[in-house]
This record gives sequence, structure tokens and C-alpha cells, in this order.
Amino acid sequence: MTAAIATKGQVKGWCPGALRPMQSGDGLIARVRPRVGMLSLDQARALAGLAERLGNGHIDLTRRANLQIRGLLDEDLAKLQAELDRLGLIDADAEVEAIRNIMVAPLSAMGSTVRRIAADLERALMGDRRLVKLPTKFGLLVDEGGPASLANERADICLRVVEGQVAVGLDSRDGTYWLGACPPSTAIEIVVRALHTFLDSDPHRRLRDLPIEDQHKIHSALLPSLSALPPFEKTDGRALGMVQGAVGIAAPFGRLEAACLGRLTDLAADAGATELRLSPWRTLYVAVRDEAAGRSLLESAQALGLIIQADDPMLRIEACPGAPDCESSSVDTRGDARRLASLVAARGFAGSIHVSGCAKGCAKSAPSDLLLVGSAGRYSLTRGGETRGTVEARDLAAALAETSHG
Repeated sequence: MTAAIATKGQVKGWCPGALRPMQSGDGLIARVRPRVGMLSLDQARALAGLAERLGNGHIDLTRRANLQIRGLLDEDLAKLQAELDRLGLIDADAEVEAIRNIMVAPLSAMGSTVRRIAADLERALMGDRRLVKLPTKFGLLVDEGGPASLANERADICLRVVEGQVAVGLDSRDGTYWLGACPPSTAIEIVVRALHTFLDSDPHRRLRDLPIEDQHKIHSALLPSLSALPPFEKTDGRALGMVQGAVGIAAPFGRLEAACLGRLTDLAADAGATELRLSPWRTLYVAVRDEAAGRSLLESAQALGLIIQADDPMLRIEACPGAPDCESSSVDTRGDARRLASLVAARGFAGSIHVSGCAKGCAKSAPSDLLLVGSAGRYSLTRGGETRGTVEARDLAAALAETSHG
């Protein structure tokens, strides 16, 4: 089906799509949602070429396991959308696109139960017009545990494949509440029932924001179809380097340049890969032919400036695009974040850091030990919820020194 072409992107303030892009300081941002959490190598090469040819060459990996092409012009949107349609990476309309928010365990293999469920979920979302009324940030995930588990990620509805069953969890104010399990064959019907029951509530909010009585209505609608939960453990999420027949490679602050993505795709092909798998940790996973191929790919990725080690200090720093990419920012957040990364080890700072170009905190995914918020070329400092003054952008060493006392 050919996608409906959206008009010029002028509105700000929501998660952008490819059919409904968002204006930023460096032009329009179009978000591409890969099917079942992966891109074929041909799709990845094509996206790199589109970012180079129609955008400014900047590609961002997002916390929802998508990617964004930046620096687009209004007059090039139709070209972009036509190419994404050819690649199978666009939806029939912007309403469906906005709700196709599914994170998939990145190490799950093609043809696995996880991938089949994710594909069926996508078809269910696209085929039921009532579901376009879901909040645009409403999310689902399909996990299977293991070294790159999504267990610690937050989604409105969580599915976990375990011991041949599918555990079903719903988001609550206290995190995921696991209701019970079902056979894979009934998982989609149960999710759709949960979505319709959610939409019966008023007003429509994120699932965790519903009144307790509305949450209980959803529980009651699902419980008759669920059996007891099989035991399973939570495991850590992001894993880098060699991991379970694949390699994990992170992009600093989630930013890939088009040329870097193109080169990485060629390297992945040399290592025997057929696709790139996305994750919510701004990390790509590549299934490789063998360990030797994986080691070679990791060395080449590191030479490209990508992150392959779990103890890299840049992994402890989150930073929004900042100036000049974002017109709300007066500071070069990612340049400053790189300088902070070179300082943290020398200064003995072991915590997490978030660098925001303004008070919105767009890149902030979790509480951080040190928060820097830009305004008028300076940063205000907050540590542990306590304000610690301000610092000039040119003197970031003072930020760490200031927070190392008390």
C-alpha cells in the first residue's frame, strides 16, 4: 500500500514520524520505525543514503528503538516518503504510524516466537482502526530475557516469552505488573482485548496513569484467559562487545553520521550479517558468522568512533542534540558531554550525567546523579535533587569539582 503523503511539517512538541515530521533547529526530523525491530542491510544502506542526500547526514538512534533522519527540508519530504514506502518502512497513514511503537528483544532470531509475535502485533495495530485512538506514546514490548533483555524497559504492555508461554504484564505506577501467562497463539488476542478495554476508559491516558478502578477493569478482562506465571528473572539490558552470537555496538549519545552507518553496514555484511537490530539503549546488534568475524567487526566499529566496551565513560552520559541542532538550546550539549566524558575518569566521578540544552530534558530517560541544564550559554547544576549553582560551558571541570563536595 502506498502511504498517504503528509503535508509540510510545522508542528513541534511530539514524537515525530516519517509522515508527520517535526521542526527542529537544523530542519525537519523524520522518525523511521523499523519493522519488528530490525533493518535489512539493504534498508540500512538506503537510509544512510537518504540521510546524506536529503538530510544533513545526522541520524539519531532513539530510546524507543527507532532512528531519526535530521535536517530535512519541506520540499524533500515527498521524496523521502516515497523512498521509505519503496523500502517497506512507512505506514498507510500518520495515525497508524504514531501508534506502531513496539520494542523487540534485539538478540531474538529471525523466525523466533518473539519476532512472530512482534510481526502479529504490528498487523493488529495496522488492521484495527479503533486503535489509532491510542496515545501516541503508548508502547508495547516483546522480550525473551537473556543478556540483552528488555525487562528493565518501561512499556504499557509487556510480553515475555518464557518456557513456551507468553507472560503478560501491564504498566503501573510501580512498574510492570505481571498478570499471568498464555500460549503464544492467544497472545495477540489478549493484547487487543487489553487495548480496547483501555480505550473504554475516559480520559485516555498512559496505562499507568489510569485510576485504579480502570486498571482493575483491564485486569479483569484478561485474567480469565491467563494461567499462572512461569518463573523468570530480570537481567540487565544493554550488552556490548561479543554477546550470544552477535555483537553490540553503541553510538555516542545515539548519534550516527550517514557515512558511518553506511560503512558499518558494509562491515556487518563482511561479518556474515543480514540485518541490523535496534534497541532502546541506542545500541545496534549484529548477528555474526563466528567469533573471529565478530572481533573483526568490533575493531572496525571502534575505529569508526563507535562504542564497543561496557565501561566506556560516554555510556554514563546522556545528552540531547543541543545547539545548533535544536533551536531551544543555547549550549553545545554533545560537544560538552564529550569533554565531560574525558574528565569523569580523571576526576573520579562514578555517577551518571545528563546534559540538557534546555529545561525540557528531551533525552532524559532516567534520573541521573548529575544534571546540567543549559540556559543562556551556562549550565545550572543539580545533584541528588539539590541545586549546586551554575557553571560556564567552557569550564566543565568545575561542574565535577563542584559536585564532588558535600
